[in-house]
Amino acid sequence: MTTGQPVRVRFAPSPTGYFHVGGAKTALYNWIFARQHGGTFVLRIEDTDAERNRPEWIDGIIDAMNWLNTGLEEYGPAFDEGPYFQSSAVERHKAAASQLHRDGAAYYCDCSRDEIDARNATHKQATGETKQGYDGYCRARGLTAEAGRALRFRTPDEGVTVVADLIRGNPEFPNANLEDFVILRGNGAPMFILANVVDDIDMRITHVIRAEEHLPNTPKAQLLWTALGGGELPTFAHVPLLVNEKRQKLSKRRDPVALEMYREQGYLPAAMRNFLMTLGWAPPGDDEIVPWSTIMSTFDLSHVNSSPAYFDVTKLAAFNGEYIRALPVGDFIEAAQPWLASKRVPWSQKAFEPAVFAAMAPLVQERVRRLDEVAAYVDFLFLDHAPIDSAAWSKVAKDPTTPAVLDELAHAYAACEWNKETLKAEAEAAGERHGLKPSKAQAPLRVAVTGRSVGPPLYESIELLGRGRTLARVMAAREQLGR
Repeated sequence: MTTGQPVRVRFAPSPTGYFHVGGAKTALYNWIFARQHGGTFVLRIEDTDAERNRPEWIDGIIDAMNWLNTGLEEYGPAFDEGPYFQSSAVERHKAAASQLHRDGAAYYCDCSRDEIDARNATHKQATGETKQGYDGYCRARGLTAEAGRALRFRTPDEGVTVVADLIRGNPEFPNANLEDFVILRGNGAPMFILANVVDDIDMRITHVIRAEEHLPNTPKAQLLWTALGGGELPTFAHVPLLVNEKRQKLSKRRDPVALEMYREQGYLPAAMRNFLMTLGWAPPGDDEIVPWSTIMSTFDLSHVNSSPAYFDVTKLAAFNGEYIRALPVGDFIEAAQPWLASKRVPWSQKAFEPAVFAAMAPLVQERVRRLDEVAAYVDFLFLDHAPIDSAAWSKVAKDPTTPAVLDELAHAYAACEWNKETLKAEAEAAGERHGLKPSKAQAPLRVAVTGRSVGPPLYESIELLGRGRTLARVMAAREQLGR
């Protein structure tokens, strides 16, 4: 722990695409650490790459963080300060570079990449040693600032730089392995590492909690911090990368990584939070799905596993199903509304009956794992005809008992009492007369009425659908069989 200062952490995403689930996990770790220590959580947008940034992606970051914070308002907002924008501090970054040059901690260099590679090749031929990176050629040349000349930070030749990391212990980096790295490009633009450190100093950041991929640059950041007179170094925590089932780092091009996608599919923010928090860490006990208050009281950065964490979408869906089932029915009905009112549903909005859905809701709630699955469980109630699942229909159509079972049910359902108990009894009786188990007897009935082979409890569904529409669908299915 950094001592003597109020805790200040920051989340610094680049607005270059959708909000990555790995970024969401890092944001959560920062948020909960700040809340645990009565600190401040700063949102800083690293937007200096103008060619790749888009305003809508900045809005997407803020929207995603607010969505992830849904239900946690009692602990505080999604972030306490910001958003600040790195691009607004470019002159401050340039001034810091100039200070380093005046202090002798940086020097100008006019070497091209080809020249550096050529010298390294010559070195290998002469000594047999493979040398990569910059060789310090311009250290003593005393070059002044001119267009095309980069400004390089002078790294120590001896000793080691130790990173105080809450997750990874105290990794050491030999300074001899650190090349003199560029802090100002040849066009005068500050490099990311310089801007990052200057902003952290100016914002009085005490703890830097970020992805593991930034660890190799951390010794450089610490050297810059000290050279700029930033005072006490921050404490670092490099959280494990997220990987797919092949143990490959999650990629925007290959894997489903956009938090927005999961939100659109009907994942609940509480489920997503709980799942993300367990990627590399687990609450005490055998249960991973725990109240947020338990996570708040037991999460410890020093107990986060340093190994890559598997982002298991199947497990996430299971988490989400548990959270959906835990909702009060009224909350589930409300949560499902955006998907029921979507333009993608197959029924007209005039056909939708809220009371009918409310009656079916408890049965659907027990079965779905995502809210975007709800419509497919209830669409048969609001359509003029049953939806068609060709695979389900083909299967029951091949059964030689299907026509007779449907004929008998059409006759029975025309006169019987209209309640789930009677409807079930009539179907089982028809099946028994043809030597069918109850599950086999109801199969053609389910497909005829709902259009699918799976769905909510059948007889409760038929009771809600009503006698007229049920009989119409049974007879339509019977007619389609034609035998």
